[in-house]
Amino acid sequence: MSLWEKATAELLDIIEWTDDSSDTMAWRFPSYENEIKYGAQLIVRPAQTAVFVDRGKIADVFPAGQYSLTTKNLPVFSTLMGWKYGFHSPFKAEVYFINTRNFTNLKWGTKNPVMLRDQEFGPVRLRSYGTYVVRVHDPAKFILEIVGTGGHFTLEDISEQLRNLIVSRFADTLGESGIPVLDLAANYNELSIFLTKKIAPEFMEYGLEVTKLLIENISLPLEVEESLDKKSSMGIIGNLDNFVKFQTAQAMEAAAKNPGGEASAGVGMGMGFAMANQLGKMMISPQQSAPGELPPMKPQQTGCMYFVAENGTKTGPFDQQTITASISSGTVVRETLLWKHGMPTWEKAESFNEFKALLQSTPPPLPL
Repeated sequence: MSLWEKATAELLDIIEWTDDSSDTMAWRFPSYENEIKYGAQLIVRPAQTAVFVDRGKIADVFPAGQYSLTTKNLPVFSTLMGWKYGFHSPFKAEVYFINTRNFTNLKWGTKNPVMLRDQEFGPVRLRSYGTYVVRVHDPAKFILEIVGTGGHFTLEDISEQLRNLIVSRFADTLGESGIPVLDLAANYNELSIFLTKKIAPEFMEYGLEVTKLLIENISLPLEVEESLDKKSSMGIIGNLDNFVKFQTAQAMEAAAKNPGGEASAGVGMGMGFAMANQLGKMMISPQQSAPGELPPMKPQQTGCMYFVAENGTKTGPFDQQTITASISSGTVVRETLLWKHGMPTWEKAESFNEFKALLQSTPPPLPL
């Protein structure tokens, strides 16, 4: 083998990249003094792009496929090298392989809370996080703007810058939206679409494309969320009196299932006393009636009971205290018919000695 044949055999005749990593975005093919054999085979696999660089200038770009490197397939490179009439000797070039697949499940999030003014809560601090998907859209621009002369460029080398860009534009978007805090969860999809469109031009400046961006959560500070939880709990509980009675009954039932324990006995007795006390308050607390209606009879009251004729209907029985209150409110007047045990017929209220003084001091109803 002659010296020329030996030298030629050491030149590159197959140029390819078998990527076994998950985060490599750009990789420069290693070559001795960057010399490539004329007619060498270039193999570009799916989701890859090969870029030839001559003395710092982007030359030819090859999508997926297999190519024979001749002046015919290297038109830009041939022009840069001045190969006007063809060339068949080895040549020098840097070959970069760019990974053009989608890089998925990339994380973004706010390091510090975003301050904004809410219509309901006033000034609030919000945090947010989500995921995004990015890919190399313009390999030549990506090399010029990001990769530079590096031989191995990974996603980690640029992810921090991309996250900062997303968070910055997210803060602007959230402040301009004017969406109330409690309605943000219903607008995650709309905010995600709007934010994607807003940052797309800036990513394109690096030769990158954001194919998807998701807002997974927008949250308030922990202490504010706890206050909201308490407010929501009160709304769910509703009537506090009914809730206390329900909790008491539940505790008594739980204690009854373990009658042997001293603790459960104490709980049962305590809950029993609490429930009895609560029921006692309910029985002696006055029940309200609608305006213009007689208060209902109190079950524990005894003594003389009265019936009242109201719109042709008998109502009652009522005790004397209830009738007195009805006279004071104007529900029972002088002409109102009353009856009590021992009376042969219904009589007007003014004829009852126990109500006469009160009715005389009470003005009659206004004439119609």
